[in-house]
Amino acid sequence: MTTLTESPAPQTPPVDHEALARRAAARNKRRVKSVIFHAVAVGATIVVLYPAAWMLFASMKPNSDIIGNTQLIPDVWTAEHYTTALSGIGGVSFWTFFNNSLLLAVLSVVGTVLSSTVAAYAFARIDFPGRGPLFAVMIGTLLLPFHVTIIPQYILFNNLGMVNTYYPLLLPKFLAAEAFFVFLMIQFIRGIPRSLDEAARIDGCGHGRIFFRIILPLMRPAIVTSSIFTFIWSWNDFLGPLLYLKDPALYTMPIALRQYVDQTSVSDYGAQMAMAVLALLPVMIFFVVFQRFLINGVATQGIKG
Repeated sequence: MTTLTESPAPQTPPVDHEALARRAAARNKRRVKSVIFHAVAVGATIVVLYPAAWMLFASMKPNSDIIGNTQLIPDVWTAEHYTTALSGIGGVSFWTFFNNSLLLAVLSVVGTVLSSTVAAYAFARIDFPGRGPLFAVMIGTLLLPFHVTIIPQYILFNNLGMVNTYYPLLLPKFLAAEAFFVFLMIQFIRGIPRSLDEAARIDGCGHGRIFFRIILPLMRPAIVTSSIFTFIWSWNDFLGPLLYLKDPALYTMPIALRQYVDQTSVSDYGAQMAMAVLALLPVMIFFVVFQRFLINGVATQGIKG
């Protein structure tokens, strides 16, 4: 008769209380760091967004409360400033200013993208005499302040009869005068393998087909980034339109904003705040629509086949 012997019960390993305490302390430390980080981020966000919030609420305050009352939320709400802003100023409607700014911004994007991509391809892919010195001159223009060229440019466009037109504001965009965007696209093209060009050249492609069929589609992240910054800079440009535009019917939104402030008489700050809010909306919408492409462009680390 076989007797069954009971197997010894498995022994549980001893609990390392010191290791558990160290892990708990590490979790608490990470939790505290996370709380501090998010608190600082929220505080910085409030500081950055407070002026925009103040502008929005100020546009709904009476004029007497905009300067004299420092609190954020208005005691008395009014929408008359938006009615005043939409009605225009100096006999020119709000939509005229809006359309002028939109026209300049869109054409600036088109001109910058077209000229910068072509110039960048030439510098990055074509070996031509004087490429090095020309590239150095282009980079040198980044160090040249815009204020140095104001007077020569104004004299040039005035002699050409282009003052009080949009040509002085748009022609440089179509002539690859924005060295920052040209340099940005050059660096992006240099990251594209030359083997793609060589394969296309074996198939009989010239520079034109290589540029339009291969390089340009791969440059979408750089193009979108340049378009976003060009649109915002052109929409917010104040000095250029102030110098070259004399006819109120050609004024842009930044110039129209200035018309509501007259230190020699009465300044309509409420209408100016309302106009500022309306001028900010297209920029915000444009950025929200294209921010996905901007983030994808920053996150791009290689070429996907």
